[in-house]
Amino acid sequence: MRTLGAVAGVALGLFVLLDSFETIVLPRRVTRRLRLTVAFYRLTWKPYRWLARRVRCPKRREGFIAYYGPCSLLLLFALWAVGLCLAFALMLFANPAGVGGPGKTVSFNDLLYFSGSTFFTLGLGDLRPTTTLTRFLVVAEAGLGFAFLAMVMGYLPVLYQAFSARESDISLLDSRAGSPPVTVYLIIREAGRGWDHLLAEYELWCARLLESHLSYPVLALFRSQHDNQSWLATITTILDATAFTIVGLERASEQQAELTFAIARHAVIDLANTLKTPPRAFPHDRLPAQDLLKLRQILVELGMQIKGDSEMAGELTRLRKMYEPYVHALSTYLLMPVGRWLPDHEKAANWLGSRWEHSQTPFAIHHHRLPDDDT
Repeated sequence: MRTLGAVAGVALGLFVLLDSFETIVLPRRVTRRLRLTVAFYRLTWKPYRWLARRVRCPKRREGFIAYYGPCSLLLLFALWAVGLCLAFALMLFANPAGVGGPGKTVSFNDLLYFSGSTFFTLGLGDLRPTTTLTRFLVVAEAGLGFAFLAMVMGYLPVLYQAFSARESDISLLDSRAGSPPVTVYLIIREAGRGWDHLLAEYELWCARLLESHLSYPVLALFRSQHDNQSWLATITTILDATAFTIVGLERASEQQAELTFAIARHAVIDLANTLKTPPRAFPHDRLPAQDLLKLRQILVELGMQIKGDSEMAGELTRLRKMYEPYVHALSTYLLMPVGRWLPDHEKAANWLGSRWEHSQTPFAIHHHRLPDDDT
């Protein structure tokens, strides 16, 4: 029994160390199914999401969900630490007489306590190793505990640096497309005057998002600073705008739009694969025929040159089918709303108001307003 306990301890220790290495150090996606981190997030996110759905107020719901990402990360660190302490306690269980001295009865709880104090380098001295094997295990666990804490302290700044880099470009979209972002606002503000530079910036943003969120998938669960913004709504708006630019706008930045569309779609698909969210179609059409007609009418009235509608609608539908099922799967799994093609009502952008000044000024750039339905 003691030999089996030692073998189980070695196996558990290697399992935890491999999982923490793959999560923190290894800079690539791991496809192996049997992982402690994957099981942890599957067992905790589903019930947490179920509770979040019961919160009716959207603002309170977002605030409730915002705690999950950072708290789950801390709980994961604690789970790794407990697993390693348990693993070394099982190894020590093979020779309990090697702890505390001859003639002293040591229980498994004492070994677990001794392992924990060694891992966190407390060195209380009430229990001590007395054999060569236990001394080796104590030194190994103390060194491992020190390295583990150093790795965790180095991991958090990297994680939050990637989060900060993601959020800066999300905030930049507020003055261009509103919050939550609306595709027609972005096209009105940028596409009419040529937007190669902006599309190139968001191509780079999508590439950074792809790299950071594949290396650290927990970042996908981190919410933005404002309740009406998210990385998913931003990338969906970029996909919508570039898709329409490719098939609908004359003399626009079609080549750069294709490049940005490609990397944005790549990011959405790879993140859906990483989070194990199979594609699923939206229950409703995000851009029905009447909305597409209205969108074209708005852009024509603002002086933009729109391609003929004989094949444009079909090509736009084909491009939308390349990313919308993945976007909807991520939106459902993460409880993140996506952007819209047209606004459902006039809403101020975040930069137009504050907690002391609740501005009702509709979001409009260069005094462009959307025409009414009967215009």
